[in-house]
Amino acid sequence: MRLINTTTFALEEFLSADDEHPYAILSHTWDEDEVTFQDWENLGPEVRRQKKGFAKIEQTCIIAKQRGLQYAWVDTCCINKESSAELTEAINSMFAWYQQATFCLVYLSDLPAHEPSFPDPLLPACRWWTRGWTLQELIAPRNLNFYDCEWNDHGGKRMRSEEVSKITGIDLAALENINSLKSMPVGRKMSWAALRQTTREEDMAYCLLGIFDVNMSLIYGERGKAFTRLQEEILKKTNDMTLFAWTCQKQGQQSKPSSTLTPKGCKSQMYRGILARSPVEFVNCREVMPDHALQLNKESALTNSGLRIK
Repeated sequence: MRLINTTTFALEEFLSADDEHPYAILSHTWDEDEVTFQDWENLGPEVRRQKKGFAKIEQTCIIAKQRGLQYAWVDTCCINKESSAELTEAINSMFAWYQQATFCLVYLSDLPAHEPSFPDPLLPACRWWTRGWTLQELIAPRNLNFYDCEWNDHGGKRMRSEEVSKITGIDLAALENINSLKSMPVGRKMSWAALRQTTREEDMAYCLLGIFDVNMSLIYGERGKAFTRLQEEILKKTNDMTLFAWTCQKQGQQSKPSSTLTPKGCKSQMYRGILARSPVEFVNCREVMPDHALQLNKESALTNSGLRIK
């Protein structure tokens, strides 16, 4: 794991995140002219500063240092994305890195500078809520604060928990206590990602690894198979049948919760496997609960003939 020294701006490497090197971590949406690991290695300090993306790295370090932290982590420059092995390790570790951070800064570049208000009518329009990767970046950190485009502090997720829950559809319990995540239905957790997007199709599966506490290899180019593999990994760890509570959607159907979506609306998909094709098919699962009275789900296994449930 690489961390930025908030005093020297040097990248320092550690075997893992630990309490001996507390750090702040940034959550943001990527924009043009970000500072990459290659930029950090190959460009001089003054040249790096000229890149638009350097400003949020610098501001992250300033705020971290003000909070007494010697280190900060920013994904743009702390991961060598040209190394497939390093990228795989980073994505599989991402949830833990955000969870172990002392403090998380959420930089909302499209939130106009203004005085904080509770609730904030401008907050729901921010692009940050729509991205797949920011789901785990919202849930995992112990302490998280929101900042507008000029780095004015707009309070933390605990202070705004009800507001954030309304914006995202995430259960209050998950926002207020990370330990409650393990006991929540799989289908409900999938629904939190239903209306989010990623640039690469595969990332819609990879960004959920930490939410479900599973690990996977990264195979860019596999497209929708990544989400199938994610569900298969989840099946190895749980017998929660809400994984199969999804509703198929016909081609071009708007992705929003609805009580009227039925398989009749997708004749071209009438016959298909038991696994969903993407998180959007869980859009109606925000209130789903497993029926504990049905003792039919003691064991399940994937075989070459399909899914076997005892």
